Amino acid sequence: MDIIIRNTGQTPIYDQITRQLKGHILSGALAEGEALPSMRALARDLRISVITTKRAYEELEREGFITTVPGKGCFVAPRNLELMRESALRQVEEHLQRAVDAAKMGAISREEVLQTLDILYEEE
Repeated sequence: MDIIIRNTGQTPIYDQITRQLKGHILSGALAEGEALPSMRALARDLRISVITTKRAYEELEREGFITTVPGKGCFVAPRNLELMRESALRQVEEHLQRAVDAAKMGAISREEVLQTLDILYEEE
């Protein structure tokens, strides 16, 4: 499982971890019931604070992506793919609404926004 942290940009490190782990779970790279690295091990591997990994894991648990078993660790939760997909779609809609609002304020056309979206989508 690869997690890449970028210190440039405005995305907090815990959010980068959360997003990447969600992606691994949704893609099936992390299977249901699979153990995640301990918070301390992940923090050590990424050279970040344990508090940061704790916040990422708490966010994932709150959203139903992982479960914590006291004394044993964190595991990928049984998946309700439709619920997870709906959660991801809701986030995309929120981000796109902000992008549309910014585009309208900047007098950027719908076509320019769609072209930009196509370029960004292909970069991944």
